[in-house]
Amino acid sequence: MVRKWTVAVAAALGTAVVNTAVLNTAAAGTAGAAPAPPAADGAGSGERPAARAMPGAAAVADLRYTSALRLAPGVVARTFETSGVGGKAVGDLLDVDLRAPHVRVGLLHPDAIAQRATVSGMANAQHAIGGVNGDFFNISETHAGVPPTGSSSGPEVDGGRALKAAVPDGQRFGPALPPGTSTRDVIGVGTDRRGHVASLRLAGTVRSRLGTLELGGLNQYALPVGGVGAFTSEWGAVSRQRAVCGTDHARNDPCSTDTAEVAVRRGVVTSVSDAVGDGAIPAGTTVLVGRDEGADALRRLRRGDRVKVRYRLTGKVRFRFAVGGFPILRGGRPLDGLDAAGPAPRTAAGVSRDGRHLYLAVVDGRSETSGGVTVAELASLLARAGASAGVNLDGGGSSAFVARGPGESSATVRNVPSDGAERAVANGIGVFS
Repeated sequence: MVRKWTVAVAAALGTAVVNTAVLNTAAAGTAGAAPAPPAADGAGSGERPAARAMPGAAAVADLRYTSALRLAPGVVARTFETSGVGGKAVGDLLDVDLRAPHVRVGLLHPDAIAQRATVSGMANAQHAIGGVNGDFFNISETHAGVPPTGSSSGPEVDGGRALKAAVPDGQRFGPALPPGTSTRDVIGVGTDRRGHVASLRLAGTVRSRLGTLELGGLNQYALPVGGVGAFTSEWGAVSRQRAVCGTDHARNDPCSTDTAEVAVRRGVVTSVSDAVGDGAIPAGTTVLVGRDEGADALRRLRRGDRVKVRYRLTGKVRFRFAVGGFPILRGGRPLDGLDAAGPAPRTAAGVSRDGRHLYLAVVDGRSETSGGVTVAELASLLARAGASAGVNLDGGGSSAFVARGPGESSATVRNVPSDGAERAVANGIGVFS
């Protein structure tokens, strides 16, 4: 999309909000025909290059709970057994009563957006009593000389503050998106203390003597073609070069050679360059990166120009916490078109119809004791656990379930990671009490 300077009033900086979907009561059903799986594995997506579509039932058998441990009032960790097209599957489930006093759900995160850490490491650093891994992320890179950023594909909101926005759909990692879903989809908890599955869209502007430029990105590893993105001190020290690589439809397309970068320090332009840089961004500084038409617009700025950068994530309901994940369950029914690739380790999160309960689930896979589940089976598993709406999170070697029981000094991994050890990931969902 061509980005042009226009005369408009800049959007006010605000708390992240979302546009929620109405949740309806319904029994779990079967998913429709699935599209072909992605051509390449992504970010521990639960798929491998050789993964193939699996015939058979789209729902798991009844859940049989094999143990239960109360981590805190309103927070119960359970283990379960079930079965699907891959045979026996075992996993862990965290049931969180969002109305329980002293219970809070928040974003597990490393020290920077473009950084990775293990779920147990993040949970212990932030004093969480339990949690799971979160969104898909930029774990690998095909562009020569461009380092992977480790940052997530979807939005992040923590403490009501927008940390990052979503990359274009074609730039994401993970299984194929069901029809009608996008990288903007999230699961989280609103200021109403209820769980929601919804969508977050970036609304932002760059205002200067030239007019107002639409902001197309916030702390994200890929910008829309022709767009301009803002990077803050929360991004970290990793190169911002990946943001100008790929296209809106294919993440492996070449990097743009028409780029520009502008540093704005406390509202004043301090540098304008054709090269996209790296290194830590000082507090109080915003780095604007443009590609193609966006770069043309940024190059018109001059040192000393006054610039105001404002942004928010928009919708109808305010989020206190949100993390990216693509919807797989709505109104108690699996969505049509869920990826049919074979059973694998999976992570999911869901909310009850009234939004009072949050369910965090991890299913082990690729082992003799647990074959894993397909995405459609994962949706039915959430429904059997009590969810009305839910999302698929990063899976495969990224799937991790951690908990700190009463009297224990730290949270530990309770599932069996398929890589043999816990993988460093972009973010996670943490439960605090």
